[in-house]
Amino acid sequence: MKSLRWMLIAALLLAACTKVTQENYAKLREGMTEQEVHEILGKPTESSTTTVLRISGTSSRWVSGDTVITVRFVNGKIALSSFDKPGSKK
Repeated sequence: MKSLRWMLIAALLLAACTKVTQENYAKLREGMTEQEVHEILGKPTESSTTTVLRISGTSSRWVSGDTVITVRFVNGKIALSSFDKPGSKK
């Protein structure tokens, strides 16, 4: 029973420390570098990169619970981004 209590406390603390928030999403600006985004949001949950004719495109997602931030980079800089959380205003 004690270990279950500690696991629940740890899970709550981790959830409270997430960087995947609307406030952090609002800090993102078109043209920011991947490094600048990683400083705000941390390491992405998933990321994939494709290069065609010297143009590099990366799509990265940060996921925490039902909240998802998606950022698309072109040549290492933000081109598009989105914030998705059911029930939130965008």
